[in-house]
Amino acid sequence: MQLIKDFFVTLNDVLLKMTWLKTIVESALSNVFNLDSSSFLFNTLSFFFYDVIKIFILLGVLIYISSYIQSYFSPERTKRILTRFKGIKGNIFGALLGTVTPFCSCSSIPIFIGFTKAGLPIGVTFSFLISSPLVDLASVILLASIFNWTVALWYVVIGLVIAVIGGTLIDVFNLEKYVEGFVKEPGPTVENGIVIEKTRYDRHVYAIAQVKEIMHKVWVYILIGVGIGAIIHGYIPESIISYALGENNPFSVIIATVLGVPMYADIFGTLPIAEALVLKGVGLGTVLAFMMAVTALSLPSIILLKKVIKPKLLMIFVSIVIVGILITGYVFNIFGNYLI
Repeated sequence: MQLIKDFFVTLNDVLLKMTWLKTIVESALSNVFNLDSSSFLFNTLSFFFYDVIKIFILLGVLIYISSYIQSYFSPERTKRILTRFKGIKGNIFGALLGTVTPFCSCSSIPIFIGFTKAGLPIGVTFSFLISSPLVDLASVILLASIFNWTVALWYVVIGLVIAVIGGTLIDVFNLEKYVEGFVKEPGPTVENGIVIEKTRYDRHVYAIAQVKEIMHKVWVYILIGVGIGAIIHGYIPESIISYALGENNPFSVIIATVLGVPMYADIFGTLPIAEALVLKGVGLGTVLAFMMAVTALSLPSIILLKKVIKPKLLMIFVSIVIVGILITGYVFNIFGNYLI
């Protein structure tokens, strides 16, 4: 049993954490650039180069895999699948569908509009809208590469629960009347109901195109996120971070959530900051609250969403997500030590 455990730990270190890459980066900084391994500059640069290279490698592979899977779900097929399920089952499937769409919160809104035009229940579309930027296959692997599989899987579970509860509440209170009229107008249908099935080559081309498109959209945020994380890791004193976001501050989760909302990034740009904060002693729940606020409630996405739903529904949506984030943050702060 121990041999099996050791095998998977080694596999995780080699493929996900890429400990070999960290060794190469640190060796290059020490031997090629003659940097002192105990200096702040060394710690900052090693964090930056290691995380940038690791995230881009993992992201390229994972976007390809998730996009290849996503290619099986055309809008017509998605509608056929989701319309089979009513009530909370539909919300669960909407939330799960969000996990195979590697989009940020702003990119998810056009798909939300498409689903609404297709006649899907409002609860299902909102479950998708919450889960899509919050949880996806790539984020699970990246979370595991930074923390561990326990944290990654619990993050997924909590994200899906928030998405399902949010969609269910919006459905139960019959809030469809607060969606703007143009969103509910039926979209174009496929002529004669014919859907052209993609070949393996078509799916490969689609997945490659998605890798290029998403990389083009997120590379700046990844560099910014890793850069901020590197500065936090190398230069900002632990005492300052602990004072503002440490476990001894009962408002740390609220502060992290408020700080996260005005930012615009996807989970890939947020993870390096989260990693640096954890290394500085910030509670896991506070870090996850920050990540969730940035990815699910970024200010640009709220502005876009305001164009398609009325203020009352927007306030209810934001309130549901914020309450879910705060509960998640405080629960993880209490039990997080058992997960890391």
